[in-house]
Amino acid sequence: MVTKQFRGSPEDADLRRADSLAREIFSDVANKWAFLIIEVLGERTLRFSEVRNEVAGISHKMLTQNLRMLERNGLARREVHPTVPPRVEYSLTEPGQALRATVDGMCGWTQQYLGHIETARRSFDS
Repeated sequence: MVTKQFRGSPEDADLRRADSLAREIFSDVANKWAFLIIEVLGERTLRFSEVRNEVAGISHKMLTQNLRMLERNGLARREVHPTVPPRVEYSLTEPGQALRATVDGMCGWTQQYLGHIETARRSFDS
């Protein structure tokens, strides 16, 4: 997988630039599945099947892709225990826990304004 390289320039961190590293990272983590996975992993270390049970509606493929992306970006840790069969557990790293604070804020915002948004949708759709 090709990724942009961090050169330490202000352009790397500019989310408004399509070619920035920050935009690439933002694009990776700013999706509903990643947010939901971060939310459940922030509570405790979980096995793959436990994450899947906690995140209703996610397919095996999407869970695999998102866990790999979170691991690649250093937000989640995958630990394989040498047992038969191997036991694999996932947890958040320090940067992943820091991102969880933002995800928690998004979850709180959604719950706080759910009624307002639903009213606006009904008004718009009528």
